[in-house]
Parts: sequence; structure tokens; C-alpha cells
Amino acid sequence: MSTENDTTRGGAERILIDQIRAAVEAGDAAQLTALLEPLHPADIADVLEQIRPQERSDLLALWGGEIDGEVLSELDESLREEVIGQLEPAVLAGAVRELDTDDVVDILEDLEEPAQELILEALEADDRAAVEQSMAYPEYSAGRLMQREVVTAPLHWTVGEAIDYLREHDGLPDQFYHVILVDPRMRPQGYVTLGRMLSARRNARLADLAEDSFRTVEGEMPEADVAYLFKQYHLISLPVVDAAGRLAGAITIDDALNVLDEEHEEDMLRMAGVGEESSISDGVGETLKQRLPWLGINLLTANVSALVISLFDGTIAAIVALAALMPIVASMGGIAGTQSLTVAVRALATRDLTSSNATRVVWRELTVGLISGLIFALCMGMMAWAFYGRDIWLGAVIGSAMIINLAVAALAGVVVPLVLNRLKLDPALASGTFVMTLTDVIGFFSFLGLATLVLL
Repeated sequence: MSTENDTTRGGAERILIDQIRAAVEAGDAAQLTALLEPLHPADIADVLEQIRPQERSDLLALWGGEIDGEVLSELDESLREEVIGQLEPAVLAGAVRELDTDDVVDILEDLEEPAQELILEALEADDRAAVEQSMAYPEYSAGRLMQREVVTAPLHWTVGEAIDYLREHDGLPDQFYHVILVDPRMRPQGYVTLGRMLSARRNARLADLAEDSFRTVEGEMPEADVAYLFKQYHLISLPVVDAAGRLAGAITIDDALNVLDEEHEEDMLRMAGVGEESSISDGVGETLKQRLPWLGINLLTANVSALVISLFDGTIAAIVALAALMPIVASMGGIAGTQSLTVAVRALATRDLTSSNATRVVWRELTVGLISGLIFALCMGMMAWAFYGRDIWLGAVIGSAMIINLAVAALAGVVVPLVLNRLKLDPALASGTFVMTLTDVIGFFSFLGLATLVLL
């Protein structure tokens, strides 16, 4: 059922994009507006990302005056600056004025200085000051992530006073989940959920309805640590304080989820060696710039494996079957190492793998590697005996090499990221290269070395 729905949805999207392309090609602004207006900003951003650059430019020329600020916020970072550069200053001003400060900061972070200044000039004085204060915090920090539009109330207020204030106040943020209780110095003392406040009597004191668990973070805290707090403690929003403990803003769950998603995406891209900012929308030049360095490193490490093989030229020449079996040993080790590595890197990212349980995890992976090696050693030993001259010693050699390589691969898959993490290096960035090189070298050396000792 899900597959059918996905297929139907995919077909509908293709039809819609074809209709949008036709409207752009015909220069039909009315038809283009009719097609785009019902769409969510995220879907419009997807359309802009999927069409060709010239089509995107023509679309913006026809429809750019209607663009919503949320579309800019949803756009892929690699396209955002291009789209902003094609908008008229007045259109850009109208779009960004509707955004909360956290969304404006998110847009500004990835732009060059001229484009940043263009957006800042479009903001009203108060909004510009708030955005510049957020931009003063370190990159990837809580201060950059927070929205400065928050709802506060004094500790002594009643529910009725708070509700009346909310009804009469025009400057409320688009999304908020708590009313933050502050003292006269604007230091947060707790918060009340909207649900709890709306279900209480009007004369109930907000201080009596405050949540038992209350946390704040400083603006300099890394955003990855903030996202961890949301995940660990099931938070909906989190107040941010300055160095003096005064309320500076609040982070909402949607922004925390974006950080978690970005962290996961970056880990995947780093492990694949394609650059943490790689995107399907990147051009050929940008894609090459991100991929070539790691391909070059892989070429160097592959030559290490080739050097190991060259040490056993005589053995391979004497027993031709070894050349056919070598890729099997290397491939099995590579897969086992990747399995262990993926689990370890993800566990480090989610903080499930720490110094307190590292030893247990290492022993578990080694045990799994040994058992897997034994199972596939028996299978491969019998296959080698059956298909390569019924030589029992050849089967024993490849079986032994399989046990050694799978055990080393499983062990390396967890130890290498642990060591890199201890050295304050990103485990996702270099672990794959180290593990694959290690499994290839150990696999070839053990297989060909044992063959030299046993079969010659």
C-alpha cells in the first residue's frame, strides 16, 4: 500500500513539475501562480531544486514577486544564494520580514557578505538589531539557533492576566509552546505549557503551574549539544540565556530536529567521502571539488594494498587460484568492517557509545567478528575445496584468512572511530578510509602469507 501511494505521489509530482515547466516556457504568470500558490513552501523549494538553472531563473522572473520567506528558509543551502540574487530588493525585503529571527539567521549563515547585507537592509531596525545580536554568537551555537521572539510573563501573574496579554499582544512568534516565567531582571525561573495554562482557572498563579523540570542553556553551547538535550529529555522548547543569566531567546523543537537531521546527513556524507555540504543541486565543478580529495586519498591507500600483494608475486604465480580467491577475502573484510563502523559512528553521534561502555562494545564486536569468520570460513573452505582442485589445504588457508580478516575488521570498525573521537577528530570523516585500508592489508597479507607458508 505504501509503495502504491509513493508511486502515485511521485507520478503526481512529475505531472505538476511538467505543468510548471510548461507555464514557465509559455511565460504564463497567471497559470504559474495558480500552480504554485496552493503548495507548501517546502514543496515550492523542492520544485526550485528539481528544475534546471535556466528554468529556475525564468520562474523567478515570472513569479518571484509572490515568493514567501519560508521558501527561502526551506531551500537547499547550495541554491539559496542563487535564488536570493535573482530577487528584487523590495521582494526580498517583503519575504524576510515575515520570518522569525532564527529563520533569518539560518538564511544569513550560508551567504556571502554582500548578500547578507542585502537582507539586513531589508529588515526593520528592531529586527535587524535582533538578528545581528544572534549572528554575534559563534557559528553552530545555541545563540545562532534560537529565535529572539519569545513569550514571557512575570512570576506573580495569574492565568487570566497571561491570556489577556496574549490576546492583546501583536508581536507573538509564529510558533511557541511555553510561556517563560521571568523575574524582574529577565532571568528565566520556569515555564508553563500552553495546554496547562488554558486548562487552569483564570485566578490560578502561573508560578503554581510551572513545569517541575526546567532547563536553560547558554548561547555559546554547541548546537549539537542542544539537539542532544532535546532528544534526551524530550523537550519542546528550551530557553537560552546570556552570560548574565538573562533571557536571550528560545530554541524550539523544529530547529532542534533540523540540527539532528543535519548531523545525521553530514555523518553519512563524510563516511562516503563526498563532503558534508554535498547536494544533488551542486554543479559539476563543485561536486568534483568535494569528491576528488577523498578519491585521491583512496588511490594512495589502494597502492598500499597493491604493495602487499606485490610481496607475494611468486606465490600467486605458482598457485593461480589465489588470484581468484583474493577479492573474496578482501570483500568480506570490507563489509564486516563497514557494518561495525556504521554502528560505532552512529552510537558516538548519539552518545550511546562512551568510555563507560566502550570495552564491552569492543569485546562484543570482536566476538561477532570471530563467530562470523568461523561460519564463513567453513563455507568458503568447502567451496575452495570443491571448485579449486579439491585441495583441503587451500580451503584451510582461505578459511583461516577469513577468520582473521573478519575479526580484525569488526574490531577495527569500532576501535578506529573510538580512537579518532578521543583525538578530537571527526570519526565519520576518516574512519572509513582507515578501516577499509586495514581490512584490505590484513586480508591480503594473511591469505597470501598463509598460502606461502602452507601451500608452497
